Amino acid sequence: QGGMPQTLTSTSMFTPCGFSPHLHTSKEDEQGGLIFQDGNLTSASLDALIQHLIPTTDYYPEKAYIFTFLLSSRLFIEPHELLSRVCHKCIEQQRLDDPVLDKARIRKFGPKILQLLTEWTETFPYDFQEERMIGHLKDMIHRIAPCDEAYWKKMNQLLQTLNQKLASLSHGQEGIVKISAAVSDKLVAFKSKPPSIQREILSVCSDPYTLAQQLTHVELERLSHIGPEEFVQAFVHKDPLDGTKTCFSEQKKTSNLEAYVKWFNRLCYLVATEICMPAKKKQRAQVIEFFIDVARECFNIGNFNSLMAIISGMNMSPVSRLKKTWSKVKTAKFFILEHQMDPTGNFYNYRTALRGAAHRSLTAHSNREKIVIPFFSLLIKDIYFLNEGCANRLPNGHVNFEKFLELAKQVGEFITWKQVECPFEQDPNIIHYLHTAPIFTEDGLYLASYESESPENHTEKDRWKSLR
Repeated sequence: QGGMPQTLTSTSMFTPCGFSPHLHTSKEDEQGGLIFQDGNLTSASLDALIQHLIPTTDYYPEKAYIFTFLLSSRLFIEPHELLSRVCHKCIEQQRLDDPVLDKARIRKFGPKILQLLTEWTETFPYDFQEERMIGHLKDMIHRIAPCDEAYWKKMNQLLQTLNQKLASLSHGQEGIVKISAAVSDKLVAFKSKPPSIQREILSVCSDPYTLAQQLTHVELERLSHIGPEEFVQAFVHKDPLDGTKTCFSEQKKTSNLEAYVKWFNRLCYLVATEICMPAKKKQRAQVIEFFIDVARECFNIGNFNSLMAIISGMNMSPVSRLKKTWSKVKTAKFFILEHQMDPTGNFYNYRTALRGAAHRSLTAHSNREKIVIPFFSLLIKDIYFLNEGCANRLPNGHVNFEKFLELAKQVGEFITWKQVECPFEQDPNIIHYLHTAPIFTEDGLYLASYESESPENHTEKDRWKSLR
């Protein structure tokens, strides 16, 4: 297995995607049940792919292969089942059950299996929330430890790092859950315009650049909790070769992904609420102009998710119908931003800007230049279409590995982006406001909007009546 052709280089793993079906003239060859085309692994049986993951005394899988397979294998086999099979094959192949172990051999194999387990825990820590996973991991190390005392130390280090990572992730999750709960109670808080004691965004932060920085803090904090596997688990169907059950029989483990989508929706509604609340149109116009400037700063930072949420909030009909208010706004900057996020040509303008930001990130000298926060709903949609557009298995039952290379490319790039440390100073006051300021429901927004500028036609008048 030592002379395997390259499956995928780690640089190409993080490059922008262009899904090119291979031309039929290309050279196809098979090794150990793996089908290669022009040196790239394109398909194989699940067993062959598992075998390709397993290190030996003189073979270690490429980093990019490990990521791609661990990411996509969960469509066919649960992580604990996969780890169990990996461990069994190692025991068999390295004869770890023999009464007397071949120490020289195991000293060659030991560091490699430890490396694989370390990479797995680092990239997919959520897999190890399950007792069974930790059990397999400990069992493996107990078997090789008699050959070298250092393995005990390595295992304790690995488990300690893993526990710290899981603790910090779950701590963050709890915080996010608390905020979400507080938010949903307040969604209905204002049926009609609130009393003027209600704080508004401009009293908390009047500088667009500062608010854009604080939004970037919130985005990166929430992104950091999303596990790469959530993108795959969001689309788990039944595996046709295993008619009995979905791979993930437990509830889909996508809570961080869902919490992040909720944050986007909250920001849309917060923007709309802040615009519809002031009684005077001059103040409303001032809030609109403020948010246009915030959106522009988000664009410059590379925070496309907040940018899109702000534009979406301004385009909600309770806001866009305020014609007298908009007539007081300098809209040129708004139209430029709207043009950037225009959905035409499958968001061509946005994708061009995103590629520019991604390129800047790759050559960055500072964390500030590294920031890329993609418009998240579109990323999910892209992954959804990639998943729906190609089969997981080929007619011969082989796993369609070419598809999963493409999936790993998209998810891998996202992982690089979500690991960026936020370079801006945090302002707890502003962040608290963003998470907890009461927001109108859609009905509340319409009511506030009609009270600001009276209904213009029958449809609006009827809606106003029904709301009151």
